[in-house]
Amino acid sequence: MHAVDIISKKRDGKPLSKSEIDFFIQGYTQGDIPDYQAAAWAMAVVLNGMTPEETTNLTLAMVDSGDRLDLSDVVDVAVDKHSSGGVGDKTSIAVVPMVRACGLPVGKMSGRGLGFSGGTLDKLESVPGYRSDLSKDEFLEQLGSLGIVLTGQTIDLAPADGKLYALRDVTGTVQSIPLIASSIMSKKIAAGAQAILLDVKTGNGAFMQNLEEARKLAKLMVSIGELSGRDVAALLSDMNQPLGVAVGNALEMKEAIKTLQGEGPADFTEHCLEVASQMLVLGKRAGEKLEAREMAQKAIDSGSAFDFLKKLIIAQGGDVSYIDHPEKLPTAPIQHTLNAPESGYIAQVHARMVGEAAVILGAGRRKKGDSIDQTVGVSVLVKVGEQVEKGQPLFVIHARDEAAQREAEEKIHEAIKIQNEKVDPLPLFYGLVD
Repeated sequence: MHAVDIISKKRDGKPLSKSEIDFFIQGYTQGDIPDYQAAAWAMAVVLNGMTPEETTNLTLAMVDSGDRLDLSDVVDVAVDKHSSGGVGDKTSIAVVPMVRACGLPVGKMSGRGLGFSGGTLDKLESVPGYRSDLSKDEFLEQLGSLGIVLTGQTIDLAPADGKLYALRDVTGTVQSIPLIASSIMSKKIAAGAQAILLDVKTGNGAFMQNLEEARKLAKLMVSIGELSGRDVAALLSDMNQPLGVAVGNALEMKEAIKTLQGEGPADFTEHCLEVASQMLVLGKRAGEKLEAREMAQKAIDSGSAFDFLKKLIIAQGGDVSYIDHPEKLPTAPIQHTLNAPESGYIAQVHARMVGEAAVILGAGRRKKGDSIDQTVGVSVLVKVGEQVEKGQPLFVIHARDEAAQREAEEKIHEAIKIQNEKVDPLPLFYGLVD
């Protein structure tokens, strides 16, 4: 078997066999197949696509390139979730304790923010001492004893994906639904959860800006899960405006805490209840969604979800006093309010532009390895469809210095649009693929 024959076969639009995919991915991971051949193969996939069977075989080949966790030795069923990223998306911090409080173990590996999209680990690390680098043994022990883990991907899971993604990033081959789907699902399957809930964002603040493409990606990932013996469902959710109020690490941590105390923004609370409900149905802790939603709401109302957040923080070395007293979380020295320049209806709160403003302030990274400022960010006080009066507060900019504040302010002025005609509010969700 030769790499060039496999490249040529995919170039000609023919499906690859499992053995051909295994050979190519193993060879590339071990360094036997060079970058230039892998780049040619990736471009052939971009141009000609892959069948669901091919994409599943690619996913499993990347899973087999590294470690694979077996969670069945420590819990009967564990559920995981994955969000395709967004602005103001602090969902995991609230949902994971909610689901665990309903009796379903959650073992989740999260990532860091890059560009305008925030990262769960960065938000959690605004709590002093919180460890996001658990070893494989620590991950399994905590999942077995406490039933809740939220850490970074320090275990050698799907190394082929990391190597291939780095190559795709510099060869114009990121934008391929089979390659995106196999990248996401290889890490999720390797992490060992038997049930996986995907939150696929669509809109101007999402990777998949087109709903049709987002739905296609969701269907493919659900298909991969089914063919791999996992229970998978995918929510299609809106990211044309930020989720909740807070955009920025410590700000979002405070909002997640408030949500678990029953005081979160309406849109973010509703989003969390929907995600938690779907996870509980997938994990077979509830027979149908209405029952699951009642369980999730009760976890908030009773305080049990908030208690599990505190247990999680303590287990991973964080100072739990910052959860009991979120006012202790760091704040930026400048809070500058932007008011409505005119009366009317909010027609746009452009998610990507708000996220880019947060990056300007220092809340995100332009490239991997950049340091972030936990304190800065943007509070978004309005939603699309709301009526506002001239002079009404629209945003609060949380800045380290005046220069960054002014630059972020320019970006936010681009993000907001007000018009005289009424505007329909945006939906939170566009459907479920299961």
